Amino acid sequence: MSGLKEIRSRIGSVKTTRKVTSAMKMVSAAKLKKAQDAVINFRPYSLKFRDIFDLALTVASGIPESALTKPQEPESVLVVLISSNRGLCGGFNANIISTALELAATKYRSQLMAGKVDFLAIGKQGEKGLKNHHIQVTGHHNDLLESLTFEKATIICSRIMEDFTRGVYNRIEIVHNEFINAAQYTQVSEVFLPLQVPQKEPADIKGDTIFEPSPGEVIEDLIPLWIKIFFYKCLLVSIAAEHGARMTAMHQATDNATELLADLTLEYNKARQTAITNEILEITGGAEALRKA
Repeated sequence: MSGLKEIRSRIGSVKTTRKVTSAMKMVSAAKLKKAQDAVINFRPYSLKFRDIFDLALTVASGIPESALTKPQEPESVLVVLISSNRGLCGGFNANIISTALELAATKYRSQLMAGKVDFLAIGKQGEKGLKNHHIQVTGHHNDLLESLTFEKATIICSRIMEDFTRGVYNRIEIVHNEFINAAQYTQVSEVFLPLQVPQKEPADIKGDTIFEPSPGEVIEDLIPLWIKIFFYKCLLVSIAAEHGARMTAMHQATDNATELLADLTLEYNKARQTAITNEILEITGGAEALRKA
């Protein structure tokens, strides 16, 4: 059994750790609420934009030819990995890194073997994880997660779109964590470019309806904006999932510290009782020896 001094030291360490994890849990809960509000506030704009986009598709005679929507064989692939800058969030980063690696090793195996798969990291943990697997990261935008805004996201998205339109890549996949609720998230991989535009049946617009500009021109202008909205949405839900994962991890760590503290306290009391008993026996034995002497 450990000594009393050692047990007291461990109890003090566990109490300090519990205070830290409890504080981090509360901070993560506050950040999660803010991240959820950002997702909720952005949703009406995203939904209304999608309605306008779908309406333009239904009245257009066809989808205009665009480098962003033209189907291509995935000869050169870019995987955009969204993770987090900080750890202590359970398996949040490890799971999404594994998803990205599995995507490259299965869906794009031939391109990977030919050295035609690149990785773009958004988040320090993702960049670090890829390098630990001896994978060269072609670029990173870790600062984007520190103070995310739609304007900053569109700058990064525009660079990715430019690489696609110039032919540097002809398939871009985005891999991120999808927020479900405070305690749940899932890993998602989606084709980012070329944009998967749904086929719509042309609507029969009757009457003297004049479209200015034409539906085709509207769609051509909306496609780049829709891609930027989708990219921003992926970042928002990933950040919300990160804070939810960290809050859950810190909650579990706090509970574990509480259980460990109870066990250590019991062990300390037993050790203290044993020490007291031994002292009483020594005193009694000494008194008995003196009496006999």
